Amino acid sequence: MTDIPRYPHIFRPLDLGHTRLKNRILMGSMHTGLEEAEQGFERMAAYYAERARGGVGMVITGGIFPNAEAGHGSKLSTPAEAKQHRKIATAVHAADPDVKICLQILHTGPLARTPHCVAPSAVKSRIGSHVPNALSEDGIEKQLEDFAQCARMARLAGYDGVEIIGSAGYLISTFLVEKTNLRTDRWGGPWENRMRFALEAVRRVRAAVGTDFIVIFRIAAMDMLDGGLSWDEVVSLARGVEAAGASILSTHFCWHEAPVPTIATRVPRAAFTSVTGRLRQVVTLPVITSNRINMPQVAEDVLARGDADLVSMARPMLADPDLVNKAREGREDEINTCI
Repeated sequence: MTDIPRYPHIFRPLDLGHTRLKNRILMGSMHTGLEEAEQGFERMAAYYAERARGGVGMVITGGIFPNAEAGHGSKLSTPAEAKQHRKIATAVHAADPDVKICLQILHTGPLARTPHCVAPSAVKSRIGSHVPNALSEDGIEKQLEDFAQCARMARLAGYDGVEIIGSAGYLISTFLVEKTNLRTDRWGGPWENRMRFALEAVRRVRAAVGTDFIVIFRIAAMDMLDGGLSWDEVVSLARGVEAAGASILSTHFCWHEAPVPTIATRVPRAAFTSVTGRLRQVVTLPVITSNRINMPQVAEDVLARGDADLVSMARPMLADPDLVNKAREGREDEINTCI
């Protein structure tokens, strides 16, 4: 399978058709705090390049907003902004041409800390700062076009793909559930209408970037909400996202306002991967799992069981940029295991 007998599943390449990932280890999206800092793009370029040299197969950036309604922070919608982002993509590819880097498109919706925040309906989140502005039909069209434009600019900047986050209580996920989507038009009501925005966002992004670009969709496999998605709805959404043009499905396990812990140390390692495995059985595209996977053997076991095709490793592991190379060389005793 590979020349690394101890971890044959971790170090097996993954063929995506138009491109190949060199291994199954993903550095998931982490907000570094550098996005808006002075000389932030230069510092992020160095940060992500160091992780690329450490051996991961793919990196996903911290969340980047597609427009001003998504929040105050780093935005990507213009060629000038793409020029700044090119520093990151260029540095990663220079560090290791085989490492892929994808930009996360993050529209925080009702969680945006701005009075201009938007959502399908004017329903305030328990953890939100403002009551969101209910989107008009024209407003929905603008948001969808802004997703597509952000993806276009990511490609212009030299990224290998994008991740659309459709979970966690952010904009896309608020269209999906009845408690936050009170609409009675074609964007609300029956499930087929409530999932329309998510599927259209994927379609628009795919049309904007072409076929030879990675498009990841982050789905709430378990949203852990009263009145949240049923399993049948999760499956329907996953299949719809696949048909709309996604390359990879990434599973997420709660909204931010849900009371259930998912990454605290008291949560067992790899506690939710069987849910990813269940979803993996009903789609044909590769699936990412995550949460409390913080040792190479844990990741190997998850992949060997068939629970996922890719593993997003826990943050303390990736704080050590040489993590994957240490695993490759059998130097587990040198890996940070602080959680």
